[in-house]
Amino acid sequence: MNRRNLLSTGLAAAAGASGLAVAGKLADDYGLVPPDAGGIWAPGQTLTYGAQRLIGRHALAREFTPDQISRPAYANGKPPKDEAFLRHQGNNFADWTLAVDGLVARPTTFSIPQLRSYPAHSQITHLACEEGWSFIAQWTGVRLSHILELVGAFPQARYIMYFSIQPRWWDSVDMVDALHPQTILTYSMNGAELPVGNGGPLRVRVPRQLGYKSVKYVTRLTVTDSVAGYGAGKGSQAAERGYVWYSGI
Repeated sequence: MNRRNLLSTGLAAAAGASGLAVAGKLADDYGLVPPDAGGIWAPGQTLTYGAQRLIGRHALAREFTPDQISRPAYANGKPPKDEAFLRHQGNNFADWTLAVDGLVARPTTFSIPQLRSYPAHSQITHLACEEGWSFIAQWTGVRLSHILELVGAFPQARYIMYFSIQPRWWDSVDMVDALHPQTILTYSMNGAELPVGNGGPLRVRVPRQLGYKSVKYVTRLTVTDSVAGYGAGKGSQAAERGYVWYSGI
């Protein structure tokens, strides 16, 4: 089944056969099919993603009060132990940079102090893992939308790919989530520098999706109109490992 038919099948299950023509047009006009759609779960994945983009694109993740912050904040996994990361850590991340390239007018490399110099956004949101653990923290950083404005993302951009210093960790979001006001490049947590265990010095924070979309130790963003040239073309390493590309909550 091609992607148009997948979307048609998923939406028609809810809307009935009369929705086929409408669903097909929506697929053509808006690309409401996730990059990893395929197999027996494709109609459900497509219905979920398409419905969110049609009716929930501006929805906000729930925000909490300071007294609801988890103490201590959970840090899953172990920090990188490779030479490059340890060198950065030994230098207190003074030379850590974020490169932004792809479909942009002004490819730019940002230092952490530069990112800190831009308007900061803070949110107290819930990070939920697909493995069952979760915690609430205050996250502070610069909106991804602000960085995309600075570099001049081209109108044809459809996805933002983001890459960790750990080669196996990379992911992407569509432009709806990239431009969402709660999607930030986080450098601070609970009023202090972002701990290494929680992704410091720089982590993507996507509070409208499950935790694995909030990749740690980010060093590069690429603006693109297709995910086909990355990995297996499913949009993320998580999708290639059996999770879903769109993990909205």
